[in-house]
Amino acid sequence: MESNKKKRRKHSYYDRLRYMHMLEEGYSFNYIKKHYGINDDLLKTLWDRYQHLGPAGLEKKKKNQSDSQLRKSVVLDIENNHLTLFQASLKYDVSTSAIQIWLKLARKNGLSALDVQKKRGRPKGMGRPRKNSSPLTEVEKLRKENQELKTQIALLKKVRALVEERNA
Repeated sequence: MESNKKKRRKHSYYDRLRYMHMLEEGYSFNYIKKHYGINDDLLKTLWDRYQHLGPAGLEKKKKNQSDSQLRKSVVLDIENNHLTLFQASLKYDVSTSAIQIWLKLARKNGLSALDVQKKRGRPKGMGRPRKNSSPLTEVEKLRKENQELKTQIALLKKVRALVEERNA
């Protein structure tokens, strides 16, 4: 149980720096991964960032909203100059996972798909339905009751069919 907790914890800047010093001292990636519960890919990415940018490469990135021009230039640079995800990530200071999403979008739907800004948050109409403050008219009440009764009848028919099927 305790080993699972280790694997799920977040790694602070100082933890990350300690891992880099351990790698410099000759500890293996596998040793650090097993003893400190850090993801293998994350550790390798941090190591590369540390080698290129020094300790500043270990700081967590702030989430920035990228504009369509940045997305297009990253995708075009990767496609034209055959950059790896990691190289593009270092060059543009964008996460590799974001770049993967952009590449997939551009390859599937073209560069124009990167112009679309995804709306954030919960879509309209997703919460609890609001109670209507105005009282229902007699006709509306009857229609509502009629619909509820139709739903009940349909449910009862399904139950009867299941019972008959089981008994047969």
